[in-house]
Amino acid sequence: MLKKLLFISLVLINSIYSQTIYDLIQPINLIEDETVTVPISDIFYSEEYPIEFQQNKFVDVKFNSATNEVSFTSKKDFSGMTLVSFNYYDKTYEIPVKLNKTKKYLFTYKPKEGEKQVNLFGQFNSWNRQNLPMKDDNGDGIFEIEIPLDPGRYEYKFFVNGKEIVDPENPVKVPNGLGDFNSVRIIEEEEKDNMFLHILGKEKSQNGLTLKFYFENSDRSNLVIKESIIALFDNQKFPEKLIKVNGREISLSIKKEMLKGEHTVRIAINRMGRHSNIQTVQIIDGEFAGSNDKRTLHDQIIYSLMIDRFYNGDTTNDSPVVHDSLFKPANYNGGDLAGIIKKIEEGYFDKLGINTLWISPIVDNTNNAYREYPAPHRWYTGYHGYWPVSSTKVEEHFGDMNLARQFVELAHQRKLNVLLDFVSNHVHMEHPFWKEHRNWFGVLELPDGRKNLRLWDEYRLTTWFEPYMPSFDYIGAYDALEFMTDNAVWWLNVTGADGFRHDAVKHVPNEFWRMLTKKLKRNIELPRKKKLYQIGETFGGIDLIASYVNNGQLNAQFNFNLYDVAIPTFLDENASFKLVDYQMQKSFQVFGYNNLMGNIMDSHDKIRYMAYADGDLEINDGRAGEIGWTNPPQVDKPESYRKLKVYMAYLLTIPGIPIIYYGDEIGMTGAADPDNRRMMRFGDELNQYEKQTFEDVSKLIHIRRDHPALRYGDFLTLQADENIYAYIRSDMNERILTVVNKNPKTVAVELNLPPIYKIRTALDLFENKDLNVAYNKLSLELKDYSFLIIKLFE
Repeated sequence: MLKKLLFISLVLINSIYSQTIYDLIQPINLIEDETVTVPISDIFYSEEYPIEFQQNKFVDVKFNSATNEVSFTSKKDFSGMTLVSFNYYDKTYEIPVKLNKTKKYLFTYKPKEGEKQVNLFGQFNSWNRQNLPMKDDNGDGIFEIEIPLDPGRYEYKFFVNGKEIVDPENPVKVPNGLGDFNSVRIIEEEEKDNMFLHILGKEKSQNGLTLKFYFENSDRSNLVIKESIIALFDNQKFPEKLIKVNGREISLSIKKEMLKGEHTVRIAINRMGRHSNIQTVQIIDGEFAGSNDKRTLHDQIIYSLMIDRFYNGDTTNDSPVVHDSLFKPANYNGGDLAGIIKKIEEGYFDKLGINTLWISPIVDNTNNAYREYPAPHRWYTGYHGYWPVSSTKVEEHFGDMNLARQFVELAHQRKLNVLLDFVSNHVHMEHPFWKEHRNWFGVLELPDGRKNLRLWDEYRLTTWFEPYMPSFDYIGAYDALEFMTDNAVWWLNVTGADGFRHDAVKHVPNEFWRMLTKKLKRNIELPRKKKLYQIGETFGGIDLIASYVNNGQLNAQFNFNLYDVAIPTFLDENASFKLVDYQMQKSFQVFGYNNLMGNIMDSHDKIRYMAYADGDLEINDGRAGEIGWTNPPQVDKPESYRKLKVYMAYLLTIPGIPIIYYGDEIGMTGAADPDNRRMMRFGDELNQYEKQTFEDVSKLIHIRRDHPALRYGDFLTLQADENIYAYIRSDMNERILTVVNKNPKTVAVELNLPPIYKIRTALDLFENKDLNVAYNKLSLELKDYSFLIIKLFE
């Protein structure tokens, strides 16, 4: 009877939900001369879609009710932004649609005798060797292709008759970490009319709230007209009568009765085929997000830890695997759930300032050692959690299910969220599924005789990581799709955790993520009114990464494209922050300012930053794997800790969700896996530099926690060159300026602040010192490897 009542209540909740759109509809990015087709479930969740689209003069829209897919095709000469309207039940909603025309760039290759098939591939197409064929249309013996590229740095190669070749005409190349090189092409930004919509501030009254914005561009003779304003209240057009324009200043009035609950205001200016940045203001019961204790997903500061390597709280479950060819770095080292619990109770995470824990997989793994397929064929255990042999049991080296629940409950009591690491791509061959459901998995042998091993891009959806790790074939096995998505929901229900970090996302088809997210919304988010967070791991181009990030799949992925540019820039005193800023702007174009993408300095798959900063390894150093075993890096230079803090100041002040990998807070070093997964150290195990680094990183984290502009604000670049990266983030609460200096020398900086901000005073938040502002200028002196985080006051 109880189950029946629960089912009826769930049906009623979903019925009410299905007639209201609670997801914030994200912009659709169009591609010039192409049709973009999107499942309607990626736009917003509903159990059914009784939708009727209205005509749009800039975009052709077609809705296929049989497949529940929407197709968008831009009409000739359209660029900029428009709103596509649709009727859903008794209301009209809007889909922001953008088209940013991108300049095309020519790549050429002169073939040698016998070379007849040439493809271009690189970071711009996720290293796909097939989809950019080059042709010799004019018969001059040169293969050519033009592709659209935004400003930035791109690594690429040619795929010629089945072989990878660097560009022989381009002398600029870098190691690729695999014993070879990639060619590099840098696209500089052309001078253009930069448009920016600024936040001016707000006015509160008894009747409601007024939000004020200011539009800036080079052509000051053109004032804002109402027709150029695109404004939304949640997913509907902002009432026109509540929009006022005074020259370049725009005011949006929100009536008192509109302020109850959670709402999002978005506004942009669209003119002459281009659009400004989209300003986003989140309001919760009349207060701006971040200004009170009501947390949203944007407030997360994530701490990533590998359970086995964090802290040993229970020595009775250590039991390392015994094998004559197995060494300690690849074996169980003793960390467990009891250790994390102890550190929570000691207040470690409170002092550090983080509010979300992402833990490595807790599912049961094999108790045997296995040999890696590629040379040098070392032996490993499943200490990391990614070799599952069960779908419901907790790894006994870490604890049991009761302890897992206790850990999550304690975390929640201490206002810490918990993200579980879920493995959906594969199981270990000892898993019963491999014996009982062989048809759920793909085959290891390819038709051409090769083994389908680690072919990350060539066979993206079927490749195996190791011969003993069968990869699911979700396209050919619907039962596997149903079971594994149900299993993910089960883990959240049984533990009470708050979301997932998903492993190997690009090797799992989109159908999996759509089914999983629908089940999570239907079974957890709706009935419990609880927002879950799902972040995925995908190595590839930004388009591939973005294809999984929407309302119907994942909230976010790790922003590896930004990481890949930032790391070498921060480490090379001659590299320009301009390249980081290009990639930052590209991220905003694809994901928006207020994105939930994960920003990292280190991870369990990456060489630790300190190994680079201290000079032990070069970027993409092919020696990284062996050095971790034969000559593990140690931090020798005190200035390396300062370099780390400069990067952390950047990481904790940019849009997105910062992720602190355990050990980052003390400046832990390490080469490639497993050397980047050393046992964590605490207290008296730390030297003076590590202790000070902890204090300073903790201070930086608390600055982010205490200042909502760093979590909800926009992003205005003031300076980006070989030494300095300076940017202001503004929300309706405050303005925060960040300045980082990666140069080994003291640098004098004079920053011109936008006059419309009317800044009169400034406060260095890290040192708690007043700074002088004169005539909208801020003159600063930054010591070697240093940073400033400054609150600006009118």
